[in-house]
Amino acid sequence: MTEDTENKEVSLVGLTKKEIKDSLRKFDIPDQQLNMRVNQIWGWVYNKGINSIDEMTTLSLDLREELKKYHNLKRPQISDEQISKDGTKKWLLKFNDDSEVETVFIPDDERGTLCVSSQVGCTLNCTFCHTGTQRLVRNLTSQEIVSQIIIAKDSLSEWGQEPRQITNIVMMGMGEPLYNFESVRDGILTMSDDAGLSISKRKITLSTSGIVPKIKMAGDEIGSMLAISLHATNNDLRNEIVPINKKYPIEELLERHVEIIQGYQIQKE
Repeated sequence: MTEDTENKEVSLVGLTKKEIKDSLRKFDIPDQQLNMRVNQIWGWVYNKGINSIDEMTTLSLDLREELKKYHNLKRPQISDEQISKDGTKKWLLKFNDDSEVETVFIPDDERGTLCVSSQVGCTLNCTFCHTGTQRLVRNLTSQEIVSQIIIAKDSLSEWGQEPRQITNIVMMGMGEPLYNFESVRDGILTMSDDAGLSISKRKITLSTSGIVPKIKMAGDEIGSMLAISLHATNNDLRNEIVPINKKYPIEELLERHVEIIQGYQIQKE
């Protein structure tokens, strides 16, 4: 969670159902009503995109008042926003510890793709990537990953609008997603939940430079699309462009590819 727990107020934006349910246990809610209350809050946050707990009119006034003692609906701060002539929007988002990441919306004729970050900085030092020149500061939480989508929907005034502007998610922003596996997994499961943001896993692509031990885990536990950033077809060149290739060479990467291809949709960049 991204909010300062000493202030007691934790943003509901980006939380998983389990995190919301665990928080609600502190209130005097009968067990048989707990799942219903979780689903109601989930719908307000991820389907309606509300900005105030007071707007949760399916909850009793007493419950809303109790909820406000511990939670809010704060989003990350937008430090900068850039808009290109083609409609591409880039946001620089600041979290509570002043860490910043970039999120980019790329519109096209038939779809709109949101590029989401998974880490502040990166460890891989890929020569083609600007983030590779930055040191790894920390992993993002699943809450911080999902909140990037909330910010984009806010900015695009997309809540309740059809057709959607954001149709696809790509985990191709700052960081190597498979080096932040648990948070990326929980984030994707949150954004793909049918009762909330409802972005199909077939419309979510996780991009990796080739962290071989985690690829099958991604297929088993996440189930989204997967893009492998090859950028070269031989080890000598790829070792220079994508240094992680020295640890997980192309042969090993392709062997894992063959092992899971029947049960997992894999794209190659």
